[in-house]
Amino acid sequence: MDLQSISTLISEGCILDGNIKAPAFARIDGQVTGDVFVDEGLILGEKGSIQGNVVTKEMVVYGTINGNLQVNALEIKSTGKITGEIRTQTLVVENGAVYNGSLSMTQNSKLAQTQKLKEPAQKVIEVG
Repeated sequence: MDLQSISTLISEGCILDGNIKAPAFARIDGQVTGDVFVDEGLILGEKGSIQGNVVTKEMVVYGTINGNLQVNALEIKSTGKITGEIRTQTLVVENGAVYNGSLSMTQNSKLAQTQKLKEPAQKVIEVG
């Protein structure tokens, strides 16, 4: 994702209560309380936070998420913190990132979107 392809920006200091649906790519540097649906990809900036579920193709997390993620490709940067269930095909975690929850990975995107997971035991993964 490059900055020129971002079609939606929620800047630092913005507070949004409600669900977001966006085409193409989005970047969130503010606070969102609600579910986020972005067609192509999402960048969550270091000051950004999402209290809700996220569905997108590719995502880079520098900020904080409390909710479930359904993505094709996920990258959690060193400042990223995620609490919730993750369903993805690929996962990259930088040293220092924090993830608390359950992880389900598959090579088949259709399976990832339709598969219902049982309530798993909480797992804690701290890298760094």
